[in-house]
Amino acid sequence: MGEMANSSIELHSKPQQPRETPHVGGFGCTLAELRSLMELRGAEALQKIQETYGDVSGLCRRLKTSPTEGLADNTNDLEKRRQIYGQNFIPPKQPKTFLQLVWEALQDVTLIILEVAAIVSLGLSFYAPPGEESEACGNVSGGAEDEGEAEAGWIEGAAILLSVICVVLVTAFNDWSKEKQFRGLQSRIEQEQKFTVIRNGQLLQVPVAALVVGDIAQVKYGDLLPADGVLIQGNDLKIDESSLTGESDHVRKSADKDPMLLSGTHVMEGSGRMVVTAVGVNSQTGIIFTLLGAGGEEEEKKDKKGKQQDGAMDSSQTRAKKQDGAVAMEMQPLKSAEGGEMEEREKKKANVPKKEKSVLQGKLTKLAVQIGKAGLVMSAITVIILVLYFVIETFVVDGRVWLAECTPVYVQYFVKFFIIGVTVLVVAVPEGLPLAVTISLAYSVKKMMKDNNLVRHLDACETMGNATAICSDKTGTLTTNRMTVVQSYLGDTHYKEIPAPSALTPKILDLLVHAISINSAYTTKILPPEKEGALPRQVGNKTECALLGFVLDLKRDFQPVREQIPEDKLYKVYTFNSVRKSMSTVIRMPDGGFRLFSKGASEILLKKCTNILNSNGELRGFRPRDRDDMVKKIIEPMACDGLRTICIAYRDFPANQEPDWDNENEVVGDLTCIAVMGIEDPVRPEVPEAIRKCQRAGITVRMVTGDNINTARAIAAKCGIIQPGEDFLCLEGKEFNRRIRNEKGEIEQERLDKVWPKLRVLARSSPTDKHTLVKGIIDSTTGEQRQVVAVTGDGTNDGPALKKADVGFAMGIAGTDVAKEASDIILTDDNFTSIVKAVMWGRNVYDSISKFLQFQLTVNVVAVIVAFTGACITQDSPLKAVQMLWVNLIMDTFASLALATEPPTESLLLRKPYGRDKPLISRTMMKNILGHAVYQLTIIFTLLFVGELFFDIDSGRNAPLHSPPSEHYTIIFNTFVMMQLFNEINARKIHGERNVFDGIFSNPIFCTIVLGTFGIQIVIVQFGGKPFSCSPLSTEQWLWCLFVGVGELVWGQVIATIPTSQLKCLKEAGHGPGKDEMTDEELAEGEEEIDHAERELRRGQILWFRGLNRIQTQMEVVSTFKRSGSFQGAVRRRSSVLSQLHDVTNLSTPTHVTLSAAKPTSAAGNPGGESIP
Repeated sequence: MGEMANSSIELHSKPQQPRETPHVGGFGCTLAELRSLMELRGAEALQKIQETYGDVSGLCRRLKTSPTEGLADNTNDLEKRRQIYGQNFIPPKQPKTFLQLVWEALQDVTLIILEVAAIVSLGLSFYAPPGEESEACGNVSGGAEDEGEAEAGWIEGAAILLSVICVVLVTAFNDWSKEKQFRGLQSRIEQEQKFTVIRNGQLLQVPVAALVVGDIAQVKYGDLLPADGVLIQGNDLKIDESSLTGESDHVRKSADKDPMLLSGTHVMEGSGRMVVTAVGVNSQTGIIFTLLGAGGEEEEKKDKKGKQQDGAMDSSQTRAKKQDGAVAMEMQPLKSAEGGEMEEREKKKANVPKKEKSVLQGKLTKLAVQIGKAGLVMSAITVIILVLYFVIETFVVDGRVWLAECTPVYVQYFVKFFIIGVTVLVVAVPEGLPLAVTISLAYSVKKMMKDNNLVRHLDACETMGNATAICSDKTGTLTTNRMTVVQSYLGDTHYKEIPAPSALTPKILDLLVHAISINSAYTTKILPPEKEGALPRQVGNKTECALLGFVLDLKRDFQPVREQIPEDKLYKVYTFNSVRKSMSTVIRMPDGGFRLFSKGASEILLKKCTNILNSNGELRGFRPRDRDDMVKKIIEPMACDGLRTICIAYRDFPANQEPDWDNENEVVGDLTCIAVMGIEDPVRPEVPEAIRKCQRAGITVRMVTGDNINTARAIAAKCGIIQPGEDFLCLEGKEFNRRIRNEKGEIEQERLDKVWPKLRVLARSSPTDKHTLVKGIIDSTTGEQRQVVAVTGDGTNDGPALKKADVGFAMGIAGTDVAKEASDIILTDDNFTSIVKAVMWGRNVYDSISKFLQFQLTVNVVAVIVAFTGACITQDSPLKAVQMLWVNLIMDTFASLALATEPPTESLLLRKPYGRDKPLISRTMMKNILGHAVYQLTIIFTLLFVGELFFDIDSGRNAPLHSPPSEHYTIIFNTFVMMQLFNEINARKIHGERNVFDGIFSNPIFCTIVLGTFGIQIVIVQFGGKPFSCSPLSTEQWLWCLFVGVGELVWGQVIATIPTSQLKCLKEAGHGPGKDEMTDEELAEGEEEIDHAERELRRGQILWFRGLNRIQTQMEVVSTFKRSGSFQGAVRRRSSVLSQLHDVTNLSTPTHVTLSAAKPTSAAGNPGGESIP
């Protein structure tokens, strides 16, 4: 162990050695060398690799790794690499400590007012006025005061402070647990992101954070690169580098032209192997992060770092997105015109658009502000009336003079009035609202994990409850994504099941096995089942798995063929993409000629076939007429059975004439068809029921698929998306585009509005079609309410549609990183039924908030009116400050916990979605709120004015200052709390249902809270004494209080009987943002692609970023002139930071000059033709 420790110290100190000894830890490259290598691109990079290392395999040798076998999976070696080259991990922001959260909770205005009031009250209570003159101050201090009572004056202040502390701690604890949950979720998302590397010649899936320099990683279509690397071998690899360079064109990568792959970029096509050369903070994305975080005061740095790296971001997945967003966000305001208007816009930007404010939170904030304003007015009026009443009573009616020694007594009165006023305010402001939303969302998200929904953005959860349309993929979501070949057409025969190997000519069989084994990704395999009796495991592309499975069913094996022709022997590969809809591979034949194997969608590939193999395996001509014949007799019947048809073909090229491989149309033409396969992807057994639930819940399900229209229609009918006798449309992509575009080829919303309401199946659709459809439905204003659209997707091409949708679902198993990155919720089991569960949870969130509101507002209305009228008529609020705070605690914190954690029930799926514009408080709720308020007010005022006669006790009205608590007021307080407790049970139902106890025991939290509150109430009343202004009550009095409380339940039934439709006068409240606020919403539109974390970036940081930018440019110019060689690196890096700026003219002049100065040189050394801003 001691040795280990020593060696690790050595390793840490080694990188600091001078550059002359490059063999750090026995490796042939230093960290700095690799970093500078990764800053080059294209020809320059190649030149550098050739000069320094000879070639890529030379680089691999220096890094002590093998291009084919990868690293030895040896822990010491991996650890050593991490020590020298760093870990693939960007350190996350420190979570807020509990004390910071407490401090934040203390910033609440109402709490500050209360604290001040309490401290003033405390200070005054310790000041005793000289005794003799107290007579002269009038009977204000009353005779009821004995010695003990005078000492007890401080209790009220202390009690208020104590309850403030309680509220703060509860709030802070809630925030803390929310933060913790969110971090857990985030880290879970990140741990789930794995990447394929080769170690010891074996393909392994390792977590992204475990990648080290020298690893050989497999890159494939749809990956998000987690580290920088150099390409060793690639097939038709195209990368979207827009997140780093802002170039929207895909960059073609190849080992002999441009081998540099950068972290945070997306693989859009092809596949390949790379050697990892930089990880974590040393990768290109990591460097940009460090730039963003560098300089500035420590605090600012912490602040900003945190903002960009919200949630332990050890994964490049979040990193790339955050980094884009950060740059985009900080740059945004530069676009608007200079001057005052810009300042204003920036202010707005800083305050308004946080995307995290979902529809619901928008409505709630607005409501809370309105209620708060009303409360403020009420409390001000209360204080003014009390003060005036007291002044007039004392100095005018009684004609007293203000004596100096009486000042403290009077001040004490004023403080008491002030405290009453504040209490009214505290009760009026529903600070429990944000808490309820948070608890409800956090609780739902946690539970949704169990239902296979991994929520990435909290607000998606609630938006899902309003969804009116779902556009779903077919493969994998509605179907099992376990493809099998069930029919085939081989050698002029249509087989309805798997043919016997003996039935096929050896030539056909051999060609077929080779065509399938070689012309599919070598990462696609069929492995033996994990458990006895289970199905074999399909790894990789499912369509290819089906074909490989067919080979195994023919009692042949694909592995020996692949071993005979390994991947690096493949001469040329045209990988599958959404435009080609086919994949082709070229191999060199022993005689020097070439053979091309091709497979793809049958209607596309058959058009390129000129021959077909007959039953003896000989060629015969295949004319267009034969093709039409085949389509009618073979392909359409297969498609009508819901099969996807794949054509497999080949072509031979003689040795003497090698074609131009880049001319793909020439090469993949003149083919010979070997076979047509009908592949079935069975519908998941639980899907039809799930779709029925959706339709019952008022959600339209549409299927968008790349399959042909017959297959799509067959599957849609099996799922129940289309029902016989309904009026629906099934369109192909081409027809869809023809219908929605005008003569100029532009999309017209009016035309779209004619198509989408009836459209149920969109087949042979391209990714753009999917995006067009989603955008069209969201933007449409026909129909009585705006549509809220959810979209499912798994492929890279689904990214735009997922981003555009209100809620994007990505597939957890089959989904590519790009799709997951663009989504809001990840379905961990790829199953459509999980979407229905998400709808249920979403609606439940909405309902939970409404239940809470219904309860909260009843208490608010009653408490404010009681405190107000009580104070005006009796100069003293019947509910004391401390009691009000207790009521506040019950109704805010506890009720939000109790009502926000109601579990969802199936009945939620029986009603139509609320849609975007539905108010939070429906008429029924308004009826309940006002109805219960009337009951409670009647009871309380009866008790206040005639209660003493009824119970035969002393009246508590007009009691002097510091008098002992009266039974009268204790009964009022107790009754009030009892009514709230029983009304909490009423609040569980918001649609006017009769049975309020329905399912009450399925929510243990609710029961615990109601019983707990009841217990504490008994303690407060019987033993609270002076601090709570309570005096103990007799059993009879308790029973009366309980009786009145239970009356709430009976009264609830009475209210439920009144039909809401009769009450036209009731207003609804809590609509979404109105027309005037829409401008801010529009502002937010542009940024809505950015993750919410960067929204927090404030104006100061924008300015600070500008400064950083300029300094950076100037430094780069200086260093560039020193080196004068590598202009390109500087301009490139500069352009990557500037890429988000569309408008260079706003930059200060020096920067502009720099760029123009840099242009000629860089353009000359820039064969890739990358445009430079």
